[in-house]
Amino acid sequence: MSSVAVIDYGMGNLHSIAKALQHASPEVDVRVVSDKQSILAADRVVFPGVGAIRDCMHALQTAELVEVIAQVADSKPLLGVCLGMQALLSSSEENGGTDCLNLIPGKVIHFEKDLQDEQGQRLKIPHMGWNKVQQHAHPLWQDIAQDSRFYFVHSYYALPDESDAIAATTEYPEAFACALAKDNVFAVQFHPEKSQAVGLQLLKNFLHWDGQS
Repeated sequence: MSSVAVIDYGMGNLHSIAKALQHASPEVDVRVVSDKQSILAADRVVFPGVGAIRDCMHALQTAELVEVIAQVADSKPLLGVCLGMQALLSSSEENGGTDCLNLIPGKVIHFEKDLQDEQGQRLKIPHMGWNKVQQHAHPLWQDIAQDSRFYFVHSYYALPDESDAIAATTEYPEAFACALAKDNVFAVQFHPEKSQAVGLQLLKNFLHWDGQS
């Protein structure tokens, strides 16, 4: 039986993502784990997260998971979700500047103040709600229609160094990267576990992905 480890480092709605993974592919063994051995033993790994990036990195360091995530990124399919995606980049502006895992070169920046839509209406920060996602070719978009809507909650967004790393964009109001891909790593800013049918399809695609693009 194929297995997936959801990394438990104290920051994330683990029950929600684990339940969604199990619903997406009932035949897969879903494990919420925090120890190195269990994470490395799984066929695939999900790296979720909510909250502040400094707390995230501190928790990963305290749990001795920084090197573990790097090993996973070198060896098997890895899915970063929300803060888990941001942590994969080199650094973040949050908390006065925070070094991250540097697995995907780039930085995480805050939305500009006083954002306005095309009608001149002020846009709220954090960006919260459903947005259309413009996909770039990748196996994890299989059976998901272009411009499908996914659910977002965030105040910071990813700015990768290389445009080739961008697997999808959305607009608020300008286009920004909302999904990143590098080798066997895929990461999303939105919450697939809160994105109904299209989110479940993305999780199903991940659970059957061999890490090849």
